[in-house]
Amino acid sequence: MPSPEPSKVAPPPRDGKAELDRAFSELYRSHLRDVFSYAYYRVGNHHDAEDLTEQTFLQAYRHFERARQESDGRPLRPWLIRIAHNLAANHYRDRARKPQTPIDDTHVITAPHTTEDLVAGREELGAILHGIEELSTERRDALVMRFALGMDNREIARAMGKTDGATKVLLHRAVKQLEGIVRG
Repeated sequence: MPSPEPSKVAPPPRDGKAELDRAFSELYRSHLRDVFSYAYYRVGNHHDAEDLTEQTFLQAYRHFERARQESDGRPLRPWLIRIAHNLAANHYRDRARKPQTPIDDTHVITAPHTTEDLVAGREELGAILHGIEELSTERRDALVMRFALGMDNREIARAMGKTDGATKVLLHRAVKQLEGIVRG
């Protein structure tokens, strides 16, 4: 019996597709919060973060089978964060090409805060946020992955396309620079 022409190869059996969909659903449930958190950190509002998260998982789904094969059992979270990172960079590049006038978010205050609640920790938080803004994008991303997403150095290295050693140095320098800015 002759082998089928390359362009007429049958799609994978339905059972394989069902297994792939089940595995992807598990990946989605496991990492949705991390991808959204990273996207929110990068774009600064929940609407764009939701869009970026959706785009991340759509792109991940398109390449999921190959990524599973190439991962050799390693976690896929760094791969997802890398996709989100690249899409966020595209988002900023596109935004720079098409400037938009921001619309102020308005919302109703459901419960007023006490003055003590608002003042407590405000100066320190303000200094840290200001300090983070002064860091390079690479250092800022590394800190967010480490402290906001709880990723270990190896995961960060994979997400950023760096070696483990370079990532460790990057994080150390980012923390030291942030400490200097905050104390400074």
